[in-house]
Parts: sequence; C-alpha cells; structure tokens
Amino acid sequence: MTSSAHAARRISTAAALLCTGAFVAACGSTSAGGNSAGSQASTAATAASSAASSSPAATGATTPPTPPTTPSAPACSTSDLSATVNTSPGGAAAGSTYYPLNFANTSKSACYLYGYPGVSFATGPSGSQIGEPASRNPAVAPATVILAPGGTAHVTIQVVDALNYSKSDCQPVTAHWLKVFPPGQFTALYVKFSSLTCSAKLPSKLGSALSVDAVKGGGGQPGQGL
Repeated sequence: MTSSAHAARRISTAAALLCTGAFVAACGSTSAGGNSAGSQASTAATAASSAASSSPAATGATTPPTPPTTPSAPACSTSDLSATVNTSPGGAAAGSTYYPLNFANTSKSACYLYGYPGVSFATGPSGSQIGEPASRNPAVAPATVILAPGGTAHVTIQVVDALNYSKSDCQPVTAHWLKVFPPGQFTALYVKFSSLTCSAKLPSKLGSALSVDAVKGGGGQPGQGL
C-alpha cells in the first residue's frame, strides 16, 4: 500500500471516530434535556395540584377587586373584626331565609372592607366545611366601607330551604357554625349559627344553597333581603 493510501485511510478513520464522538455527545445531550424537561413537567404538575388544593376558591376565602379609589385607612384584617348573625324573625321569603351577617371593628384604628366575604357552613371552629361555599349575589355593587373603631358593616346571607331539593341531590344536614373569611383575608372567623343545609355539591342547574352579597355600611336588619 502506498504512503498516500495509508494517509487517506488514517484520515478516514479519524473522521469516523470524530463523528461517533459527536453522535454520542448529541445523544447524551438529548437524553439529559429529556430528563430535565420531564422533571420540570413533574414539578410543575405537583405545584399546580398543591395550588389548586389550597386555593381561595377551595376554602371559601376571597380576594376582592381593588377599590376604585384609595381608601383613607388600611384594609380590615381578621384580627380587627368580630362577626355575628342577626337571627331575629322577619327575613323569610320564597323558600329562602335572609340573615344579616354583621362585622364590627374591634380594633383601636379605622379600617375598610370592600367586596364579598367568603362564607360557608362548618362543623365547628377549625372544623371541616359543610357543602359548597356561598355564591356571590351581584344585587349589591361593591363599595368601600370605612369602619371607625366600634363601627359596623354587614352583608346579607341567603339560606335556601334544604327541603326544596331532593334528598339525593342535597343530602341535608344541620350545621351549627358559619366559617367567615372577611374580604381579602385568609384567616376565618367562626360564628355560631344553626340551619339545615345541603352537605352535597348541588347540580349547577339547581343553583346555590347559600349566597352572600357585598359589604354594606351599618348593621343589618332582619327581613332586608339581598
């Protein structure tokens, strides 16, 4: 074999080795990228699942829209407030009963409420939720309510008579507590209140067994409706 033939053969062998090395490196890079993408996808799915299980919608907590004008006081936190339900007669109508849910500012400083609270029935303080959280009734437009120390605001909750529904759809139970998240807060107040309600999620065509309107100034009176 001539020297030129030997040289050509060496060049061909070197080229083949280089190609093989490049191919292996490319495969390794693709495999690593695939594993990284899979890991990222798995992490994202886990995070999404965790977020869904702890979301405001799942707990009844609410994030209110921003007030149209900047209030002259900070937002009321849960620790600033107490809550009571006025159960005096006079609020029944068309298969539902309406109850004022009053918020009182127990702090030493003014604060504001704006929007809808999160309301649901519960088995007790720190207990589990019963049925679905209250739906929002848009009959009252949200407005900023400034509460001076000792001041009061209210919402109206509408409790539909659980006997209006079939037992299979409603699965009625008697609840003795309300779990109440003031607007924009993620710590609840617990209010003693007894009512027959649905423990099951109702079909959407049947509406909601519990609803609430936006915060209004002053204490609520029985029979006001929404």
